[in-house]
Amino acid sequence: MNPSHAISPTVPVATRQRYLLVLLLFLHTVNTYMDRVCISAAKSSMQNDIAGLTDQMMGYVFGIFAVGYALFQIPAGWYSDRAGPRRALTIVVIIWSIFTALTGAVFTAISLLVVRFLFGVGEAGAYPGATRALYRWLPARERGIGQGIFHSGARIGAALSLVIMPAVISLIGWRWTFVANGLVGIVWGAIWWFWYRDTPEEHPWTNEQEADLIARGIHEQEVPNVELPYIQIVTSANVLLAMFQYSASNITFFISITWLRPYIEERWGAEAANLSAIPLLVGAVALWFSGFLVTKLYQMGMPVLSRRIPAMLGYALGAIGLILCTQTTSMESVWPLILCFSLALFGVEMTLSPSWAFCMDIGGDRSGAVSGAMNMVGNLGAALSAVVFPYFVHHVTLPYIATETGTANSFFVFAALMNVLAVIAWTMMNPQRILRRLTDREMQFRMIGFLALILMVVFSLVYTKLIMG
Repeated sequence: MNPSHAISPTVPVATRQRYLLVLLLFLHTVNTYMDRVCISAAKSSMQNDIAGLTDQMMGYVFGIFAVGYALFQIPAGWYSDRAGPRRALTIVVIIWSIFTALTGAVFTAISLLVVRFLFGVGEAGAYPGATRALYRWLPARERGIGQGIFHSGARIGAALSLVIMPAVISLIGWRWTFVANGLVGIVWGAIWWFWYRDTPEEHPWTNEQEADLIARGIHEQEVPNVELPYIQIVTSANVLLAMFQYSASNITFFISITWLRPYIEERWGAEAANLSAIPLLVGAVALWFSGFLVTKLYQMGMPVLSRRIPAMLGYALGAIGLILCTQTTSMESVWPLILCFSLALFGVEMTLSPSWAFCMDIGGDRSGAVSGAMNMVGNLGAALSAVVFPYFVHHVTLPYIATETGTANSFFVFAALMNVLAVIAWTMMNPQRILRRLTDREMQFRMIGFLALILMVVFSLVYTKLIMG
């Protein structure tokens, strides 16, 4: 037989179970925001049925979730790293789903406070646990697009909930709506436990070729400083800068789900307020685009710039969009504001994929705890935006831009400045930076500083969400 005509053996093609993982985690984030938005949609119905649930008490109910959520970010991330995402995510999803369902069973304002605090504690593990799962299942070059798709579920879930939740409540009532949402989470948790494994090698549906592809992809970007203590990593300049810039993005993002709708309604009317969902959908597109850009730049051999460029470009677009917003407040149509704020939100949403990929780069097997620390401080930016927005509207003026109170122009300038500072922060962030081991005395100072940071975040959240809220 002619050797040239010999049949070459078929090389098995790598399976693609990691893509199913990203899909499951996308649905996971949709679920988290469906559960969060449900209580906002049910507010009026709940106040009619629950004794003592005044507007002030409802503010405490909203705020107590944020406190529990932020307080348990690092413990939940640490647990995900230690126990593995299969067990950790199954547990936390079932916990918050139970308390979502129990929200429909409360009859007093105090019991509602307790239930929503425990709901926040459960949801604290959602993002750190998912980040840890993505680290073990995605090659370094695919982390950007994986994080982009994963986080876009939150924006799509929030936008859809603005339409779906009121309709469901009118159909089955607010109590059964919470039960239905809880059941969705429990079903997801069961599927996760059945399908997911902590490493691709353990998965029965992942072949050797895909497991090898993932392993090589993880090791092609070596995690620096793996032998250093967690406290040194999380108090390094890299992580502190990551915390700051993530707070900056949240200052802009959380306006889209808190004050944007009532602000538009007050200035342009109730019909125009329905357009407030558009920036959220634009933000979801930004997450996909940024994830693709992060992935493409990494594949071109730029591991550091693949994080920096999308983040810096995003914050620059965010600042430009916010400054343009200041030129729209006197216009008769709301569309210029919607378009300019959509540009701003597109920009800041571009920063999520590189931010969370950055945590995976420097955290490695401690990605859950490192990303939890960033997310904890990021919540401070969210709380800050909710509190300072009305203050800026009613009290702060600026020459030429906000010459009188009653517009959000001064806040837009403040948020734009934070975005500019975030651009500067990214110029100093490098996931490949090698750290020297600290002395015991230096570690003690770092520990004290880290505990002080946690206490500051918790105090700030309690003050802004419960005392001022």
